[in-house]
Amino acid sequence: MQKVQDDSWIIEGIKAGDESAYEQLFLKFYAQLVVFARKVVIDDDLSRELVQDVFVSFYEKRKEIKIHTSLKAHLYQSVRNRCLNQLKHSQIRRDHHASMYLDKKNEEAYVEDKLQQTELEYKIHSIVKTLPEQCRRIFEKSRFEGITNQEIADELDLSKRTVETQISKALKILRKNLAGYLDVIAWLIIVLKYW
Repeated sequence: MQKVQDDSWIIEGIKAGDESAYEQLFLKFYAQLVVFARKVVIDDDLSRELVQDVFVSFYEKRKEIKIHTSLKAHLYQSVRNRCLNQLKHSQIRRDHHASMYLDKKNEEAYVEDKLQQTELEYKIHSIVKTLPEQCRRIFEKSRFEGITNQEIADELDLSKRTVETQISKALKILRKNLAGYLDVIAWLIIVLKYW
């Protein structure tokens, strides 16, 4: 409920020309929207440019904006549309590995898949940030940096068993927090392939 209220405050503030509301919007969504755009257009600078275009357009049309879903869904949809237009009208489409999708339906399915992947990664990283400090450090070293359990143990002056226990604890917390969000196959991909 708090989230909806926060979004309402941001929307109303932006409509009223409140710069702090616009800044809050930017801080809250910019980074994750860039990650999403990058998965679609495979270009860092272009991703940032497309997302900035969406924010500029949002601000320019602030008085007439009508959001029928959530603020987050509205922004993702806007970035999604910008990315699709970019893929349609640029050389990137020919160079991009998604060019195998010849029709609009498949292209949109590709973008939707990337949206879900981005959302999932963002959710995982958010959960990891809430882990107890030692557990988080060990898990990040193991899964994000690819360091072996023995190397982590040596670096942190812990036993290998402690490292394994902390990784198991982190996976248990992730599994619990992602219950209902993932099916078994998706979970296996995350644990075995994602990191």
